[in-house]
Amino acid sequence: MKKITRLPLGPIATNAYIIHENHKALVIDPGGDFEKLQNYLQERELDVIAVLLTHAHFDHIGAVDAVRDAYGAPVYIHEKEAEWLGDPEKNGSALFGLGEITARPADHYYEIGQMQIGDFPFEVRHTPGHSPGSVSFVFRNQRLTIAGDTLFQRGIGRTDLPGGSREVLERSIKEQLLPLRNDMRIFPGHGQPTTIGEEREENPFLT
Repeated sequence: MKKITRLPLGPIATNAYIIHENHKALVIDPGGDFEKLQNYLQERELDVIAVLLTHAHFDHIGAVDAVRDAYGAPVYIHEKEAEWLGDPEKNGSALFGLGEITARPADHYYEIGQMQIGDFPFEVRHTPGHSPGSVSFVFRNQRLTIAGDTLFQRGIGRTDLPGGSREVLERSIKEQLLPLRNDMRIFPGHGQPTTIGEEREENPFLT
């Protein structure tokens, strides 16, 4: 049975997620603190088979190269943010005074729709607005969606960074996330998990 673990990592406690089964794991958005992440993986004897990025902002990519180098795991990103990994201006690290945070180019770009890595089938949905290449990962069998910085518990992603758009973000949420079943669990880039049903009823930004 596949399990999901949330580990807040990096300079602003960005949620990294580890989805694992049978000692294989996908790591999503490793934002920093590689030793903390590695300790978790080693304690459970997990081998990382891929690194998935919901988008390329600095707080989601800080440990990308460390994970890639330690496990030989390929890195995936949306093509629209291919250049962001190596550009502190685009990924935002230059704007926040945290030093330049960069990563080497990704190994693969997503194809929107159904995807499978190892024994992990999921759907990639393009959910721009917070950033042009933001994506969400829908694991239907596990009733969970990794939504990045698109939809939060009682909130939505900020749109004041380069490439952001409130109009585009609201459309992404309406067209790509809200149609999911009410009991679909949403795991956001920051804060606590929620469900589509809860956000449909109680999120003040969606009324």
